[in-house]
Amino acid sequence: MNSSLFLFVLIGVPALIVVFIALSFFSTWLKALLNGAPVGWLNLIGMRLGGVPYNLVVEARITAVKAGIEVSTDKIAAHYLAGGNVVPTVQALVAAQKAGIVLDWDRACAIDLATKGSGKSVVEAVRTSVDPKVIDCPNPAQGRTTIDGVAKDGIQVKVKARVTVRTHLDRFVGGAKEDTIIARVGEGIVSTIGSAESYKQVLESPDSISKTVLARGLDVGSAFEILSIDIADVDVGENVGAKLQEAQAEANKSIAQAQAEIRRAAAVAVEQEMKARVQEMQAKVVEAQAQVPLAMAEAFRTGKLGVMDYYRMENIQSDTAMRGSIAHPEGKK
Repeated sequence: MNSSLFLFVLIGVPALIVVFIALSFFSTWLKALLNGAPVGWLNLIGMRLGGVPYNLVVEARITAVKAGIEVSTDKIAAHYLAGGNVVPTVQALVAAQKAGIVLDWDRACAIDLATKGSGKSVVEAVRTSVDPKVIDCPNPAQGRTTIDGVAKDGIQVKVKARVTVRTHLDRFVGGAKEDTIIARVGEGIVSTIGSAESYKQVLESPDSISKTVLARGLDVGSAFEILSIDIADVDVGENVGAKLQEAQAEANKSIAQAQAEIRRAAAVAVEQEMKARVQEMQAKVVEAQAQVPLAMAEAFRTGKLGVMDYYRMENIQSDTAMRGSIAHPEGKK
């Protein structure tokens, strides 16, 4: 009895495990088989042990095989483990085949991984390659509504443009994206407006802007191919040249006023210096006049000046003062 139980446990338990595993994988295996995309039991078990959702992988393989694309479960599982989006990648591969675009599995996986975290997807990249998209230039989301350039006559011209692009799948991985296209087109528009002799030329033929910018090959090194650049709106802005001249005139005026103030301050300084020198000379005159009585006293002591000489000098001074008072009455000079 014990030997029979032991034999049952030895054979029955593994058999039950095998049956359980077979039942858990049977529906998926049968679905793949009936849809012409058979998957081996070992592959299913390997994906289960590797933490890969085998149902998702099988669904993706069935979608690819139904579209006539042969992709092994190992490649799909490897893309999942690399962090890729399996279903969108297969959908993009199918869409490219239907549109006659050459796209293999490895490139589709690379595009999917390149768009991860950017808000884009490999499906959108393929769709844009089939159905071109229109990019507003400038991007209104960045807070600007027009691209502003100044013609040679100083008049500002405001331009809105729309760029029609198509995804270039061969350059998508590592290629510049939409922001670069917008920046290049904006730079080309500003340069074209700046080379115009007058703003009237821009208003008369706005298509010349698009032709000139398109001829520069702005899509080199980008993930897109520029199909057309269309000018949606052209407006006349401010007279930037006149404003610059006005600002220059104000600056020149300020400079002239500053220089005049410097000269005035220098003149005032010279005037004060002259006044100081006059005061100095007057002080010397007063000092000299103070020496006269001393000299006269010395002359009296030495006998060089007599009393009559002194009276004659006083009479002359009195006579001179009288004549001055007659010539300038009431103290007017």
